[in-house]
Amino acid sequence: MAGRHVAAAGDVTAILDALETHRVEVCLGGGWAVDALLGEQTREHSDLDLWAPAAHLEWLFRALAGRGVDRIFPRPGDRPWNFVLHDGARLRVDLHLYERLPDGRLHFGSPADGVTFPAAALNGQGVIDGQPVRCEVPEWAVRWHTGYPPRAADRHDVPLLCARFGIALPDSF
Repeated sequence: MAGRHVAAAGDVTAILDALETHRVEVCLGGGWAVDALLGEQTREHSDLDLWAPAAHLEWLFRALAGRGVDRIFPRPGDRPWNFVLHDGARLRVDLHLYERLPDGRLHFGSPADGVTFPAAALNGQGVIDGQPVRCEVPEWAVRWHTGYPPRAADRHDVPLLCARFGIALPDSF
């Protein structure tokens, strides 16, 4: 894959529309969730992070393949619940697959050391390119951007979210 990998707002809404057509329940994560919550694109994005139920994987693959996003982009640390698909040119979709537990919480990761979190963490509402979208709620968007050494994108995103939504800036920022 040569060249720059930049997902544009129109790419995001087209992928979300394709997923909706296939009745795949998704939630924006990562940088696009931040921009959705802020209501404007504040930086370039190298990928589109999506949360989705593992049970929707077949239809998720069908929807993305219909948009040409049908190749695995191997990375160190890939797992069956978190991996990247790409279109062979510039679009990358970073999938975060979860299981819904009987008590309604969501489980992401391996059975031995995964993370369990409230389903409400994925009930945020934002806007991308004028289109309402489901995304992480602000507090969880900040939480998912911490717990590791902050990257440049995190140093950009987290202060914006904290300032807009009155969230305490994490110590690592």
